[in-house]
Amino acid sequence: MEEEVHGIVIVGGGICGLATALALHRKGIPSLVLEKSETLRTAGGSIGVHVNGWRVLEQLGIAPELRETADIVTEFHDVWPQEQGDKRVVVPVRGELRWLKRKDLIETMAKNIPSGAIRFGCHIAEIHPANPENHGAVLTTVEGSIIRAKALIGCDGSNSVVAKYLGLSPPRSTSRMLLRGVTRYPHGHPFGPHFLRLRCKGLFVGRSPMTDNLVSFFVAFWHPGADSTKDARAMKAFVLEKLKDQCSDEIIEMVRDPDPESLIVLTRIWYRPPWQVMFSSFRRGTATVAGDAMHVMGSYIGQGGSAALEDALVLARSLSRAAAGGRELREEKIGAAMGAYVRERRLRVVRLSLESFAMGTLLATKSLLTKLACFAIVTLLGTNSLGHTEYDCGRL
Repeated sequence: MEEEVHGIVIVGGGICGLATALALHRKGIPSLVLEKSETLRTAGGSIGVHVNGWRVLEQLGIAPELRETADIVTEFHDVWPQEQGDKRVVVPVRGELRWLKRKDLIETMAKNIPSGAIRFGCHIAEIHPANPENHGAVLTTVEGSIIRAKALIGCDGSNSVVAKYLGLSPPRSTSRMLLRGVTRYPHGHPFGPHFLRLRCKGLFVGRSPMTDNLVSFFVAFWHPGADSTKDARAMKAFVLEKLKDQCSDEIIEMVRDPDPESLIVLTRIWYRPPWQVMFSSFRRGTATVAGDAMHVMGSYIGQGGSAALEDALVLARSLSRAAAGGRELREEKIGAAMGAYVRERRLRVVRLSLESFAMGTLLATKSLLTKLACFAIVTLLGTNSLGHTEYDCGRL
């Protein structure tokens, strides 16, 4: 049976996995990314990156290139349609906010990682400790290959095999659905640099410019067949039927005419409750998790991607302290470095998880008491004023 040995193995080649590999590379530390897909996973439309995420992209050395692909957003426009006239609240953006194509972000990180550092078509089936002292891990692929890792990092999303190895509870989900897409306006869109958040009856619509010609949108809604369909065209038709009596023609046209490849339906919104994030053990020996594998949250505050970038920077910085001469991992210090990473990230991701959980519950619940409790949380934490975007995780 084929067997190989590596220093740092990263499971998952999405945003968090590639950011972690790139951050380690910038510190002179090699790693191997194992991605079960046969190619880069560039699908997914767009991702909003707030100023805290841009600080990380600066440290990774790719912010200038990515800024060329996306325009800046200056304001949030919150709108509640009412018979006597729409209620509107304008919230200035704190710092830098741009909506990137997920494809641009993924490809830019990947091309800055050394050739051969990403292994495609590698699906991990099982993970076991390398020895009784729990130093290292042994990964078995679906094909039967064995990979020994001194350090293991799970960046493999909400259904993480590494999270299961750590003994983490499975994330929870809601039956709220999300339709996302990108619409192209060949002659330019008329919306300006404003992110619209439209709260209709039973629907929550978001719209943000990406460039002069591209607009990202999402529609969150409840659907009785949430567990039985993922067909984007069917969901688009369902949403358009709901929108026609509540929204303007420009909203309906935007949802009706997206780029077909950009249209995505999420039939479940996965999240790890804030109390799990507070008390879970995110390390086992020399294995840990980052990104959605650690703290998957709903997109209600738009911090999933930026928080994953923060994880990558802090983890790479911590692991670099376990390296002798800049490259060779000192095995006895890896676990301590991962413990320091978890301690540094704990309160930050607890806060984000709590804010996202409160916002999602606020939008979904019919209980007045629950609404008041959630409103108190988001007010105390400054969620509506975007206080969570001001965080700076430091230098790489």
